Amino acid sequence: MPPRVLLLGGHGKVSLLMTPKLVSRSWNVTSVVRNPEHKRDILEAGKNGPGKVDVLVASLEEVKSDADAQKILDQVKPDWVIWSAGAGGKGGSGRTYAIDRDACIHFIRSSLATPSIRKFLLVSALLIRRGRPSWWDDESYASMQQINTEMMPHYYKAKLAADEALTVLGEERVKKEGKDKFSYIILRPGWLSDEKESGKIELGRTNARDKVSRGDVAEVAVKLLETEGANGWFDLLNGNEPTDQAVTRVVKEGINSMDGEDINVMKANMA
Repeated sequence: MPPRVLLLGGHGKVSLLMTPKLVSRSWNVTSVVRNPEHKRDILEAGKNGPGKVDVLVASLEEVKSDADAQKILDQVKPDWVIWSAGAGGKGGSGRTYAIDRDACIHFIRSSLATPSIRKFLLVSALLIRRGRPSWWDDESYASMQQINTEMMPHYYKAKLAADEALTVLGEERVKKEGKDKFSYIILRPGWLSDEKESGKIELGRTNARDKVSRGDVAEVAVKLLETEGANGWFDLLNGNEPTDQAVTRVVKEGINSMDGEDINVMKANMA
C-alpha cells in the first residue's frame, strides 16, 4: 500500500513544490492549511497524481498540546509526517514560538508515540545548531552566531528546540526499533531562493554561507523519504552533484550533519 503523508504547512512555497512530487510517486497526501482559500492552490498542485491529495483546514497555532496534535493524527491516520510549517516572521515572536516550537514539538511527540507512523521529516535551516561542526571555518561560525543571536534570535530558539526534540526522541525510537522500522529526517537548507530547480546540490556536510532553491529542497525532501536508511541531519545547498547521486551517496555513507552537537545537552534542555 502506498503511504499516506501528512503535510503540515501545506501552502508554504516549499510545500506547494513538494506536493506534485509526492503524488507523482503514488503517495496520498493530506495537506494541512489554516486558510480555506488556499485549498484550491493545493488541489491544483496535486492534480496530476497518480497519488491523491486532500486538504484539512486547521490552525497549527491552535495546537496547544500533544492531545491537540493527536486529534489531527487520528483523523488523517498518516504513515509519514512532514513538518514544513512556520510563522514566517508574521505575528511577532509569540507566534513564532507558538508554531515553530510548540506546535511542532507537539506533533513530534504525538507522531513518535504513534507506532503506525514510520517516518517524520522536519524542514529546518542550515544554521540552526548549538555547536560548531568540524568542517566549518571561522567565518562560517561567526556568521551563524551573528544571525542566530542578533538577526533572528526568536526563530533560532524556536527551531533549535524543535530540531533537538526530534533528534532526542527520534534517536530513542530508532535505537528501540531500528532504522528499518522508523526514521527521522531533519532537512536543513541554506538561504532559500526562488530560482529554478537545478537538480544539482551539495548535501551532508556543507559550508554555511550559500543558498538553495526551494525546488531543490522539495526534491531532496521527497528523495530522502523514499530512500531506505535515510536518518538524521542533512545540510543542503545548491552544488555540483546530481540530486539522485548525492542522496544515495550520503545515505550509503551514513553522513550525518549532527556532528558537533551533544545529544546529552539536547536531553537536558528538553527536561
